Amino acid sequence: MPRHIPLPRDLLEHPFSVAEGEARGIGRGRLRGQDLARPFHGVRLADLALPPDPPAALLTLCAAYQRRCPAGHFFSHVTAAALWGAPLPPAMAHRPLDVSVLKPHALPRANGVIGHRLADERVRVVERTGVRVADPASTWCQLGPLLAFDDLVAAGDHLVLKPIVSARGDPRPHISLPQLLERASAARAPGAARLRTAAALVRVGAESRPETVLRLALMRAGLPEPLLNAPIHDARGRLLGYGDLVYPAHRVIVEYNGGQHRTDEAQFEKDVTRVEDFRADGWTVVEVRKGGLFRQRAGTVERVRWALGA
Repeated sequence: MPRHIPLPRDLLEHPFSVAEGEARGIGRGRLRGQDLARPFHGVRLADLALPPDPPAALLTLCAAYQRRCPAGHFFSHVTAAALWGAPLPPAMAHRPLDVSVLKPHALPRANGVIGHRLADERVRVVERTGVRVADPASTWCQLGPLLAFDDLVAAGDHLVLKPIVSARGDPRPHISLPQLLERASAARAPGAARLRTAAALVRVGAESRPETVLRLALMRAGLPEPLLNAPIHDARGRLLGYGDLVYPAHRVIVEYNGGQHRTDEAQFEKDVTRVEDFRADGWTVVEVRKGGLFRQRAGTVERVRWALGA
């Protein structure tokens, strides 16, 4: 005899409520089985349903909460930012779910949830990947008091980005830069001045958090503002690729190299070839790695300063 009565396949693949299980003829004893997680009261989750990939795991957890919450609840703040794909500092990875309601609804209360009750009439609730979430502009404004300044700008850069290669089924940008600026200028909550300062530094073109942090570091050091992900053509008009941070007048490109060589060998080889082509065409390329950006930033700034002066 098997240890547990097998569940229907669809219940193995997705969160389900206790009421759904009972309606399918599953007894209360089986619903208390040790192979079923209980992420929220009245919700069950089979081990197979929780993906190892963090974004997919977050989406599954949100779907589990949505199985048991009132219709007025929606995801906001850091949770909404993650659902919109915004780059967030690692410390935010284990934060409870941010769940909001609009006044006068009751404040959400549940284990594993940070409840918010919002008075901002500009907040719109939209559906993204099957769950209810605050609109991008509202989400970004909610991040104002929660993120470090550079991370706030990086989140804005992500929301306004139109990628060189768009993901299928995920049209970008999530919001236009003028819309983000307008929303920041209208903010009146505590921290509104910080939002406006950050919004003024949001740019279209940064494809990663390190690129944003690097750009801001160079600008704070008094260096010119670079173009972001600008196309580089040779003398015959052939596209050599896109440079992360580009100074056309100085023929200098600053490239941030992440961990592609450990996670994506094909992409790493492509990036190496692209940088070689830039240099062969007469561009000075300053390559920056994680240590140079986050631990030896002053030295990195001086390398770029020297390249521009040379």
